Amino acid sequence: MFLTIKATGEGAGMISHLLAKNPNNLYDRHEKEARVRLVYTIFTPSEVEVVLFATPDPVELVKGSPSSYDITQYINDREFVASSLFCSYIRSALGTALNGKPKEDYKPWVSHLFELDISFGPIASRLSDHVVEELFTTLGYEVALERGEISYNFDLKSKSTARTIRLRGQKTLQQALRQLFVMIPILDDYKHYFMGEDELDKIKRYGEGWLESHPMRGLIVKRALRFSHLIEQFERSMTTPKNFPDAAPSFVVEAVEVAEVVEALEAVEAVEAIDAIDAIDAIDGVKAVKAVDGNETERKQPKVSLNELRYQAILREIGALQDKRTIVDFGSGEGKLAARLGWIPGVEEILAVEPSSVAQIRGMARFKKLEGHQGVVIPKSLIGSLFYFDESLRGKNVMILCEVIEHIDAHRLERVMETIFAEYRPGTLLITTPNREYNQVYEMDPADMRHSDHRFEWAREQFQYWCGKWAELYPYSLELKGIGEAIEGFGHPTQMAVFARREELKKA
Repeated sequence: MFLTIKATGEGAGMISHLLAKNPNNLYDRHEKEARVRLVYTIFTPSEVEVVLFATPDPVELVKGSPSSYDITQYINDREFVASSLFCSYIRSALGTALNGKPKEDYKPWVSHLFELDISFGPIASRLSDHVVEELFTTLGYEVALERGEISYNFDLKSKSTARTIRLRGQKTLQQALRQLFVMIPILDDYKHYFMGEDELDKIKRYGEGWLESHPMRGLIVKRALRFSHLIEQFERSMTTPKNFPDAAPSFVVEAVEVAEVVEALEAVEAVEAIDAIDAIDAIDGVKAVKAVDGNETERKQPKVSLNELRYQAILREIGALQDKRTIVDFGSGEGKLAARLGWIPGVEEILAVEPSSVAQIRGMARFKKLEGHQGVVIPKSLIGSLFYFDESLRGKNVMILCEVIEHIDAHRLERVMETIFAEYRPGTLLITTPNREYNQVYEMDPADMRHSDHRFEWAREQFQYWCGKWAELYPYSLELKGIGEAIEGFGHPTQMAVFARREELKKA
């Protein structure tokens, strides 16, 4: 991950004093499980270019953590994109400029407007190019987005989903760094640390002077703070007059039980939201929010997340099956679906299979809460992967792949499906996956996917083709369905395939 800052014009050489970094000295540090280097590639009185480059050590990042034995870490490229983790390196290396505290002789240059050309990345964001551009053009920058060319030896894609962002504009160095410090994490929408009250103070400090007037402040704040109580505190601080710090805000939010908020957050985790506004709306759906304006009171109706609609559709399908005694939930994650399967009458065994040990531990904790309840089957948690055959999963009545196949490289999927249909031979196979056409409804960039780990997303015709092909190759019937609100021309947000092993083969 990198950040390049180039200044041209009168006084450009003062950048080194604001950064407190000597152009003749190499800045090379090992911190927070990464090697961080800073070097001047150009240095003249009227032109300066400095590059901050960070190379994380993926092994060191998980050493001593609960994730250290998680096999998914070996295929994780998450830490190599610019995120909140990169901001911690920026604060360490460029803290003098970020806080505007150079030596006394150079303090007048803190408020000097430089002609800046800034590049940073790679950014892995689900925000569309249009939204990213608007976030920065509003701040007075000229914006250019670049995607690297990719050459695969199989048919996948030609351009990277990660982007490099280039900004040009007249800014003080401190203001530019402060804006990046807030913007980089909200573009990536990933936090490597626990978020608390400190996050609220940080956003206020680094957003001072520009965030309060930004037309997309709602999006920025919701992606930066995530939790409704922090967002509400921030907005109250923006609406409360400075002369009357104890003044009441212009709205009242009804108190919500902690358990309800936790449940709402869990429901949102797997929602394929285009941005955090959708996620916050989903959380708000389980609350009663009162907007008080004179004598009028408006109460928002609860909203149902797409993830919840998927679970309901799967539960209905399984509930209607005649043979459902044994179920395999492949890619079960934290066990949210598996825990609900145990309440279906007629189910006797549930195997929750997940490659991530961290997710599996959370799932086991969720399953333990079911103990003592009558009429529920406690799922059994197993570590496993679709890439490795497990004899104990053969011949089960139902197998579920809920939002799983899109996380598999397309060129490896055919072998995976062969293992399922020819080796595991479930009585019924349920597959759900995003409908790529529906991304236009979310106003997503055509090159983007709903989740940073998705390897592909199929349009309806593609999904129909591949499901039809598998039904022809193997002894299964096929029924295709949609989940979520259908829109003419785009279909449903989620598509589902129900494969049923032919009856004559079940009896054979």
